[in-house]
Amino acid sequence: MNKRSGFMFRAAVGAAAALSLLATGCGATTTGASDEGGTASVEEGFKVGLLLPETKTARYEEYDKPYFTESLKELCQKCELLYQNADQETSKQQSQAEAMLTSGVDVLVLDAVDAEAAAGIVKNAKSQGVPVIAYDRLAQGGVDYYVSFDNHRVGEVQAQSLLQALDEEGAGKDAQIVMINGSPTDPNAAMFKQGAHDVLDGQVKIAAEYDTPEWNPQEAQTEMEQAITSVGADNIDGVYVANDGMAAGVVAALKSAGVDDLPPITGQDAEIAGIHRIITGEQHMTVYKAIRDEAQVAAEMAVAAATGKKYQGGDFGVTKVEDGDGKQVKSVLIEPEPVTVDDIEDTVISDGFYSVEEICTDRYSDTDFCKNIDKG
Repeated sequence: MNKRSGFMFRAAVGAAAALSLLATGCGATTTGASDEGGTASVEEGFKVGLLLPETKTARYEEYDKPYFTESLKELCQKCELLYQNADQETSKQQSQAEAMLTSGVDVLVLDAVDAEAAAGIVKNAKSQGVPVIAYDRLAQGGVDYYVSFDNHRVGEVQAQSLLQALDEEGAGKDAQIVMINGSPTDPNAAMFKQGAHDVLDGQVKIAAEYDTPEWNPQEAQTEMEQAITSVGADNIDGVYVANDGMAAGVVAALKSAGVDDLPPITGQDAEIAGIHRIITGEQHMTVYKAIRDEAQVAAEMAVAAATGKKYQGGDFGVTKVEDGDGKQVKSVLIEPEPVTVDDIEDTVISDGFYSVEEICTDRYSDTDFCKNIDKG
């Protein structure tokens, strides 16, 4: 198998796995009763609440929600999904969670706007006997399971790719970079940042650094404008940017400052706009995270917790991650993959995340990537 064959194999056996999961009342990888003692049944169906954090990042509405919906339906045909997006508002997410608990959900899948504030949601759910799955971000308060990506590794691969690009350009250790990090309320952002620093510190000079409220692309653009003013556009050799949405703001700021030959810029989430910037040379790389796998694991965890079983990891295995209260949470951490123009075909295209046609629209048909890609 090649490096992408794992996903294709799972897709091929998905139907069979779903049947096995249903036959046991949960996953083929679950045995025994959980600490929470969920008593719902797949045969009768139950209510699952999915709470996602925001819409500024394209992935949540375009991929996480539909992938989770699809995975849950495969595992539990009679289950009812209740869904809400908090639009980056902590109080709104709290209200949404309360409404779901009032409606009688048997399990909550929570991607917290603010991980610390989400402890109230978690504790409220647990007091009512409702297990909570932390999705993508590790909410505080004692969740039952956590599924995400190796977020420290995300920062590392972003930084390693940036250093490689700087080396290819002959920038050396005198290179100056700007760091545009994610939201200070998102624990993942802290891990991305730490992973990046572990690679970058001592290798380049960090001339300016910002933490970006709410992952807001407009805030990122303003931060980059400030960096250009303080450092000088010609003195910026590279930009570490934590995700693709903010990378768009960084590119806009550089172009507005008259920079035609853009420095290498990182990103994350493999948004279609980010892929387009990569094939046109405006962005050096992004990080591809197999969201379908993450959503599948979350659905399996949710069914396990609701039906009183223990999730044991399936294809990915279970590790433990310490939350803010020092509790060890059973977790699945999926490996992220760096994507430059040379990796697009073997990652997002081979996984079916995007088709060649979605990438190589008329606007991008004249890029070298689209001219050389096998459209068959």
